[in-house]
Amino acid sequence: MGQGIAALSRLNAVLARGSLWLAGLGLTTMTVIVFAQVFMRYVMNDSLLWVEPTAILLMSWFIFLGSAVGVHENFHMGFDVLMHFLPESFGTWLRLASDLSVLVFGVGMSVYGWQLMAKTWGATLPVIRLPGGMSYMPLFVGGVLITLFVLEQILLRLTGRKLETEPDAEDVLMTEA
Repeated sequence: MGQGIAALSRLNAVLARGSLWLAGLGLTTMTVIVFAQVFMRYVMNDSLLWVEPTAILLMSWFIFLGSAVGVHENFHMGFDVLMHFLPESFGTWLRLASDLSVLVFGVGMSVYGWQLMAKTWGATLPVIRLPGGMSYMPLFVGGVLITLFVLEQILLRLTGRKLETEPDAEDVLMTEA
């Protein structure tokens, strides 16, 4: 089982890095095309019709990819406040409960994202002429990535290993300088 978790960890590391790069590229591309739209509209007195739907599609991609990377890096919501008031032995259980909640959310995103994508694939997005299901593809891909990333965290917790990105109590506590 240890080799399986190690393989999943390696795969997830590659997927997280690639997702982060794609999200950054999407954000950069969106910024450039929105700037081009502003230039065209206010300087050239002409508009690019494809900018708004393309920017929205790019935004969907970098939001869902970035969210998945946040789960990989253990930056998702949890029960951190409770961990300061309950005995330390509750920490493992609270983190596991948080991970299970994220797992359910990721599976839901995957399943419903796939259904929405499949049902709208036959339609065409106006102006950019892509299949309608492309609008929901980021939801599906983000859900699959979130599911993979949180499964790794759950397996690591169940085998008693500490996550590399898991904050210690000293990292989380606010102390006066």
